[in-house]
Amino acid sequence: MRKILLLLVITAVFSCKSEPKKTEKTTETETSLMAGSDTLIYPEEKYFKSIRQVTFGGDNAEAYWSFDDSMLIFQSNNKEWGMECDQIFLMNATDTFQDSIPPMISTGMGRTTCSYFLPDNKHFVYGSTHLADEACPEVPLRSNGKYVWPVYDSFDIFVADLEGNIVDQLTDEPGYDAEATVSPKGDKIVFTSMRSGDLELYTMNLDGSDVRQITDELGYDGGAFFSPDGTKIIFRASRPETEEEITEYKELLAQGLVQPTEMELFICDADGSNLKQLTFLGNANWSPFFHPSGEKILFSSNFEAEEGFPFNLYFIDIDGKNLERVTHGETFDAFPVFSNDGKYLAFSSNRNNGGTRDTNLFIAEWQE
Repeated sequence: MRKILLLLVITAVFSCKSEPKKTEKTTETETSLMAGSDTLIYPEEKYFKSIRQVTFGGDNAEAYWSFDDSMLIFQSNNKEWGMECDQIFLMNATDTFQDSIPPMISTGMGRTTCSYFLPDNKHFVYGSTHLADEACPEVPLRSNGKYVWPVYDSFDIFVADLEGNIVDQLTDEPGYDAEATVSPKGDKIVFTSMRSGDLELYTMNLDGSDVRQITDELGYDGGAFFSPDGTKIIFRASRPETEEEITEYKELLAQGLVQPTEMELFICDADGSNLKQLTFLGNANWSPFFHPSGEKILFSSNFEAEEGFPFNLYFIDIDGKNLERVTHGETFDAFPVFSNDGKYLAFSSNRNNGGTRDTNLFIAEWQE
């Protein structure tokens, strides 16, 4: 579901006007991971030492690192790979796919979302609709002229091995269950569910036991991630306040839809306590991820945009101070995910797509 926000932007994507800068070549010890182009960094992007494009077509997003940083999993709908809608793919950290296709490790049926490695590096969790229907569900993009996300009630959360064999089903409640991510401590999963009648955050053990609701305010809560030490959770949320906003939110939710154009970031302890709003920027603030220090959040936002785009990456401290722009594209940068060792950042971008609607994966070598 997180990936669908790309479509708010790609309907108006155009080629970047800024000329990328060239950066220093990586050392021989780094070239195994960073071999490729380092000319896709815009002049102001000081945190990127070098960069490598991983995919070259379709919509590719939500690339998450294995606990040992040797692999990533991501979702793609690349038609050249035979995809009709999002499926999950596996890659080594050094791979690129300009002339090859990565192995698909989801069923190939239904629609998938939000895969994440488990601590053994041999299994992963992901959301899928395949039990309800082998066909791809439709993706409504507008309701009454407004952008919307579908909240498929057929999504459940599964565990599979790296050959794609499903070994467990973690949720079977009626309604939407998806957006699962795993604590770096390797003990808990946080996910979004409709089981209370609203879109709230829950935690559970890796085997699906001990399910606990940790948010309870009206509005969509999702896209949650644990801090590096597992003590905090960062997430995006909508908070309808006026009577008109509340009515619209409830009516859309009854149709299995949410409107994602107004979202802010919230932070809380891992049990849901000490909840506070982190951003007050307006527009869509989303896809947050903790910096390896645990003291800052990297996220995507279009709060500086007048017409819905561009989306760029920004830093903010966990106390809401020191907002800083990190990327400087004119289209779309989102889904930032640090490697566990903090040396690399995987993210999705429209840069270097030749003016098409393609959103590709990139891996940047991080420097501070």
